[in-house]
Amino acid sequence: MCESVDEVTQAVLAKNDGLAASLREELAGRGVMVVNLLSSPGSGKTELLGRVLARAVERRIPVAALTADLATENDAHRLARSGAPVKQLLTDGLCHLEARQLRDHVESWLPDATALLFVENVGNLVCPAAYDLGESLRIVCMAVTEGEDKPLKYPTAFGSAHLVVLTKTDLAEPAAFDSAAFDAHVQRVNPGVEVVRSCARDGDGIDALLERVLAARDQGPVHRPPLAPHPHGHIHEPSGEDAQGASGRVAGRRVS
Repeated sequence: MCESVDEVTQAVLAKNDGLAASLREELAGRGVMVVNLLSSPGSGKTELLGRVLARAVERRIPVAALTADLATENDAHRLARSGAPVKQLLTDGLCHLEARQLRDHVESWLPDATALLFVENVGNLVCPAAYDLGESLRIVCMAVTEGEDKPLKYPTAFGSAHLVVLTKTDLAEPAAFDSAAFDAHVQRVNPGVEVVRSCARDGDGIDALLERVLAARDQGPVHRPPLAPHPHGHIHEPSGEDAQGASGRVAGRRVS
C-alpha cells in the first residue's frame, strides 16, 4: 500500500523531532543552550545577531554562532567581526535547517566551552518553522518594513516562538507601521509571548534581548508557546547516496 503525502510528511517530521529531542538532551548535558533565530530575508537578523554576539563576548559569555544560507559566506564574515566563533552552513538549495544538520556540525565543530549557540536559520518564515533543531529557545524576528499583518500570515512561525523581536523600529514612522495592530496580531497567534523592540543600528534592544536569552538559559524558556501545527509542502529526506553525502552536501567552514 502506498503511503500518502501526509503520512510521509509526518514520518519525516517525527524522525526530525526525535533527533532534535536527543540533541537537546545531549547539549543540555554539556551545558549548551541552542537559540534558533527565524525570520524572512531582510529582517535585519544578521545585524541584530552580530550586535548580540559582540555584547556577549564583551561580557565574557561563552557564545558561538552557526549561520545558514543557500549560498555565500557573507553572513559568517559579518558575524565573525563580533569576536565569537562562527561557522557557515551552506544548504545547497535546501530552504530550512534540520536537526541532523545541526547535530553534524555540533559534533565536528562546536567549541567545548560554549554555553550559548545561536543558530541563524535560512531566511524563510515557512519551512524552518516546521523543524525543531534541538533548540531550547526559538526567536522570530520581523522588521517594521514587512507590515504588521505578518504574524497572521505566518502563524506557525510566530505561534511557535518563545520570543518575538521587532526590528528596524527607527523606520516605523516612515513605513506607517501600526504597532498596536502588530501586537494584537502576535497575541492572537501566540497569547502571552513577549515582543522585544530593537534597532540594531542604534543598539536599542540588544541588552534586553541578551538578558531574555540568559534568563531562558538559567530558568528555562521565557515563554512556553502553544503547540504549532506542521504544515509543510515539501520534504527532503536523504536516502541512499544522498544520505551518505548529507554532511558533505551541507558545506561548512569556520570563519576567523
